[in-house]
Amino acid sequence: MLVNNMKNLLSRSVCKKKWTIFIASFLVFVITICLITFETTKKTVAMTIDGKRKVIKTHANTIGELLDDLKINLKQQDYLSLPVETKVKNQLSFVWDPAKKVTITMDGKKNQVWTTADTVQELLEDKNIGLRLVDQIKPKKNSKIYENMNITIQKAFPVTFNNGGKKTKAWSTSTTVGDFLKQQGIILQDLDRTNPNTNQLVKPNEVIKVIRVKKVTDVVEEPIEFPVVTQKDASLSMGEERVLQQGQNGLVQMLYEVIIENGKEVSRSLIKKDILKESKSKIVAVGSKMTNQASRGSMETAREFYVNSTAYTTNCNGCSSRTATGINLNANPNIKLIAVDPRVIPLGSKVYVEGYGYAIAGDTGGAIRGNTIDVYFSSKSDAYRWGRRSVKIRILK
Repeated sequence: MLVNNMKNLLSRSVCKKKWTIFIASFLVFVITICLITFETTKKTVAMTIDGKRKVIKTHANTIGELLDDLKINLKQQDYLSLPVETKVKNQLSFVWDPAKKVTITMDGKKNQVWTTADTVQELLEDKNIGLRLVDQIKPKKNSKIYENMNITIQKAFPVTFNNGGKKTKAWSTSTTVGDFLKQQGIILQDLDRTNPNTNQLVKPNEVIKVIRVKKVTDVVEEPIEFPVVTQKDASLSMGEERVLQQGQNGLVQMLYEVIIENGKEVSRSLIKKDILKESKSKIVAVGSKMTNQASRGSMETAREFYVNSTAYTTNCNGCSSRTATGINLNANPNIKLIAVDPRVIPLGSKVYVEGYGYAIAGDTGGAIRGNTIDVYFSSKSDAYRWGRRSVKIRILK
């Protein structure tokens, strides 16, 4: 009896194990079938993202659901080749290009835009931004667009460029004068300068000047006019003159520093002076011997005093050849004549000027005031030699 009970218990235990194994196997089978069915019922979709093709298996009913499943936040600016309501079918293909945020700075003004363009050139076309060849853009037009990209555009404007006196038209952007010159291939030498300065910004329609400056030396030889020295000679009657020694001009060499701007001399400075040859004075003996008659006449009518004297000639621009008393100096080149202040020396007076000789007070002048006379010479060189000096004058009548 005990043996039979043990057999029955063992038989029931074996039976339970079989049922457990059967149920577990069945569940595995069902799950496997479900998984196979789930995977086999998925639709195959090809999605192109940023030019890259990606194959996706999905149970989504629409493209919008598919993007949600992929946790893609679709922005309004994104490009989607099919509407989000499009039903998902097997072997469906569509393109999604996410928009990128780009900052465009044009002539200093910033503007943020969203774009799905692949290159800078495509972006410019999408935004209807036209550029000329003279305009500047960074980065280049063929550069790829990326998120948070910065694009700088500088529109060119016309300027007038004056290089050493030669004017040309050119285009420039908002850059410094120095950078503009480099763009034009202009090299400044040490003494050259610009207007405006090289560190100033170029403005539209501005005139940019390059002043070419040269510093050169110039050697000039000039004559030294010989002086005239008078000596009183008692052996000669008053009014007589005799040349004791002929004068000779000297020679001086001048070294000048010359500043030339755009080919024109603007300044000249003497830096060295060398006497190559000394001048030789002209010595003239002037008679001082008085005859008895002249002595008596001078005692009665002559008066002597010192005056400041200068010299003049008609050989100059604006100089008149006719005197205040009507004498034509060009018609009488050898005449001895002085200009006077009529309040001191009456016009028409006969005078004797030391170193000049007998003369007529026949002219006046705006600068002749008081004890001042102006001695006439027909030769400009003689007038230069006379220069400015104090002389004794005798009024004869």
